[in-house]
Amino acid sequence: MAGLPERTSVVVVGGGQAGLSMSRCLVDVGVDHVVLERYGLAHEWRTARWDSFCLVTPNWQCRLPGYPYPGDDPHGFMVKDEIVAYLEGFAASFNPPLHTGVTVLSVTPSAVAGARYLVRTDAGDVLCDAVVAATGGYHVPIVPPAAHKLPASVTQVYSQDYRNPDQLPPGAVLVVGTGQSGAQISEDLHLAGRTVHLAVGEAPRCARFYRGRDVTDWLADMGTYDVPITDHPLGQAAKHRTNHYLTGRDGGRDTALRTFPTEGLRLYGRLDDVVDGVVQCADDLTRQLDSADEVYNGINASIDRWIVAQGIDAPPGSVYQPVWEPPPGSGRTLDLEAEGVTSVVWCIGFRPDFRWLQVPVFDGRGEPVHDRGVTTTPGVCFLG
Repeated sequence: MAGLPERTSVVVVGGGQAGLSMSRCLVDVGVDHVVLERYGLAHEWRTARWDSFCLVTPNWQCRLPGYPYPGDDPHGFMVKDEIVAYLEGFAASFNPPLHTGVTVLSVTPSAVAGARYLVRTDAGDVLCDAVVAATGGYHVPIVPPAAHKLPASVTQVYSQDYRNPDQLPPGAVLVVGTGQSGAQISEDLHLAGRTVHLAVGEAPRCARFYRGRDVTDWLADMGTYDVPITDHPLGQAAKHRTNHYLTGRDGGRDTALRTFPTEGLRLYGRLDDVVDGVVQCADDLTRQLDSADEVYNGINASIDRWIVAQGIDAPPGSVYQPVWEPPPGSGRTLDLEAEGVTSVVWCIGFRPDFRWLQVPVFDGRGEPVHDRGVTTTPGVCFLG
């Protein structure tokens, strides 16, 4: 593609699925724009996912503008290469004005008449009337203080850099965090025969299948995914909730942490500290497991009520009963050397980094203030 224009109506920052979707909508209504992508098309999907990665939502939910999932397995779960191919197909379907290898350095109010914003990049400057930040919110991995207290002999890897078990040195592995990444990476290591220690977090869980259908199918019918944040029971707090853990691997199944110890994995409470090579964990393992199960059963109960209200003929419901309970006092400490732990995989999330966007649209935590993506600053929006 030719170089950047000096002026355009809209600059979309980020060329992932959100940025491309914005571009498709702008193309449809004839608005001139450019999409600026620091790396390449589908970069994060190609380079920041482990080898066995797959979606946790069924393929039918992949419905980018004008480009629904084109395959023959709508209730399956695309693996990494299939996701990349889907995004490549989407881009090819409308040929977006995508400029790859372009890093946005700053967005500031413009001093030039007739243009609201000046977008500075390492490939030149662009004047525009509107900016769409489509870079997501997972920019910088969270590094806890305890990470700096681990012995130098222990290899540390963050979830976006994990690829496969062979990447790690021989020995046991400590995985920290039980969101979608932590739960799936733990299973990936376990299935490869590695000894896994897992420090849990506050992530809730959800059934994969319930009463004859994928739970996401039920929730879609119930309108759960259509509820805006303003109408959500948790309000703005819902934005900071960790996603439910489950998996689409091997056709999809539940991820129940309580089954892990019955298969040889060891569970611990939330990691608090590392002292002289010993990991110190909170005395909250039972509470975290109970909380995750409560959410699991609560979602299923909401489906039960929906089935009754709609008069649907479905297989019988059920209530999950714990298959394992932590022994008293367990899950508090892990002596890394004694247990042969040679690596740690951190799966505790990311924080946003919007330092390049130098306009007044953020709260005191550095998070954008918006209503369904639209800020109170004219011409600045967020998507994805």
